[in-house]
Amino acid sequence: MGTAIAAAVVIVLVVLAFATRGALKKIGARPLPAALRPGSTLPEFSAVSEDGEPLSSNDLRGKPAVILFVRGNWCPFCSRQVADLTKYYRQIDELGARLILITPKPLETTRRVAEFFEFDFDYWLDPDLAVGSAMGLVQSGGVPDEHKEEYGEDTLWPAAVVVDGDGVVRYASISKLIADRPNPQKFVAALEALQA
Repeated sequence: MGTAIAAAVVIVLVVLAFATRGALKKIGARPLPAALRPGSTLPEFSAVSEDGEPLSSNDLRGKPAVILFVRGNWCPFCSRQVADLTKYYRQIDELGARLILITPKPLETTRRVAEFFEFDFDYWLDPDLAVGSAMGLVQSGGVPDEHKEEYGEDTLWPAAVVVDGDGVVRYASISKLIADRPNPQKFVAALEALQA
């Protein structure tokens, strides 16, 4: 009897795991927005530097860039992604590229991580989600309830883009689920291909 109950519990858990996995894929799956398709030129957009200076898509010209769209310092997956990326910063820098993080709010926690590892990331702020809208990356209602008072309702959907010195997309990846992030080695490979 005990074995039968245990087997039934295992079967129920397996069925629930597959059902939940399928539901999460349906909820989180997003196609790559047209603005980020390789070969496309990034649309014009405006952002703000950490110091409050205006920035635009024109500031990307002249040098390749790896651009990460991150949700905020409240997101543990984004913080982990930035920490993981520090291992590849020198390679990205040696390939002549900039590393830019675009976020709706200043990433104080992430900035401390970058300073700890002595890497010079560029932080571009998108407080009105105008950049996210131009790229098709706004996540409506994506901020958890406990952070909405400080950060508002909406945020950016996580994505990574490599552009060449003319602002043309050479690689792009959008997270299928909130927790997944692209392997930084793919950024490095895309930058190496620009030099081939």
